[in-house]
Amino acid sequence: MPEKLKTTLRYYGISPWEIQVLYEFLNSRFTVIQDEIEPNDENFVSFLEVEIPLLFNEAFFQWFDFKRWDKVKALFKEIKRRRGGRNALKIIISFSGNPKIIFTVDSEDRHWFNNAVEKIDFVLELLPYHLDPKKLPSGISEIMYKFDLKSVRWRIDTVSSENKKYIFKEDSWKEIT
Repeated sequence: MPEKLKTTLRYYGISPWEIQVLYEFLNSRFTVIQDEIEPNDENFVSFLEVEIPLLFNEAFFQWFDFKRWDKVKALFKEIKRRRGGRNALKIIISFSGNPKIIFTVDSEDRHWFNNAVEKIDFVLELLPYHLDPKKLPSGISEIMYKFDLKSVRWRIDTVSSENKKYIFKEDSWKEIT
């Protein structure tokens, strides 16, 4: 794995302490670019986006170190705990590649939020199935995952190609753009 790739943190409503802790976890492997932005979603008091410039795969977790990843997950859960209920926090984690893999964690309930954070790496086992070209529309460049509270697991929410966006409904992909 390449050393010191650039990762970007975009955020608002995150305390300097929280950003510093996350920075320390990431800085050991990446050059971290911080971008404090203006609030852009009135539904959330706090927002954090982490762009990871590597593929979402087993090699990433081995290179980054599972223990370090567990500490990052614990920090995400602590940030949520400090904000309480409601839609106080939205976290987006994206991994480079083709397709780009994006996870959005935004559950109101802290228990479900924590559950979603804990299960992100479980998607690794399902990824070969999810990326099967027979199961996706052609030319997909981005896959967005959302945590499904009914089944208590991550599901593909939308997929995008260069100029089309799809959602999975009624056992098939439906174009939404």
